Amino acid sequence: MSDAGIIPSDTVVLYGDNNNWFAAYGFWLFKIYGHRDVRLMNGGRSKWLNEQDRELTTELPKFSRTDYKASEPDTAVRANLGEVLQAQTGNDCNFVDVRSSDEFSGKVIAPPGMTETAQRAGHIPGAKSVPWNMAVRKDGTFKSPEELRSLYLDEKQLDANHETIAYCRIGERSAHTWFALKYLVGLPRVKSYDGSWTEYGSIVGAPIEKGI
Repeated sequence: MSDAGIIPSDTVVLYGDNNNWFAAYGFWLFKIYGHRDVRLMNGGRSKWLNEQDRELTTELPKFSRTDYKASEPDTAVRANLGEVLQAQTGNDCNFVDVRSSDEFSGKVIAPPGMTETAQRAGHIPGAKSVPWNMAVRKDGTFKSPEELRSLYLDEKQLDANHETIAYCRIGERSAHTWFALKYLVGLPRVKSYDGSWTEYGSIVGAPIEKGI
């Protein structure tokens, strides 16, 4: 942040490829460390490229260095393994698995070509399968809040009164869903489990389910 010339009062706009997977992860990380005004460019880089008359440059910008001070980590947006295991002992947590159907069912452990993987396939017991791309349109923009509430609360029946934990393989897709659930659906308590399946699926004795 200091190298990028950013100060805590700056507005930071993030964008990226893959429908903003890693931009959403970056947004989540900014929020963990207390940056107040951070935003996602809806649709990401691909939408920018597909629109007419959008400017591009190959110049590398230079900024004067700052002395950025991050806040203490905000645990309200991040779930760790202990929380995930503890949450399974009650009936007051929504687990949202945002991976593909094949990953959720246990047909595959990870998508082809992905190097970070786990020892076992399957999903967290009781998790609902809501692949991350159900939250976006073809152009990569998020669906409307009304459409998202219909998806998550009506169709998938998440309980808005319960805490929600989203997970994927390494935390980038779950950050995308975390953003949608927190800022567009408006759930009051939602976390991203960034250890995700790469961690959980490698823990000896962790309960796992397979199938849809």
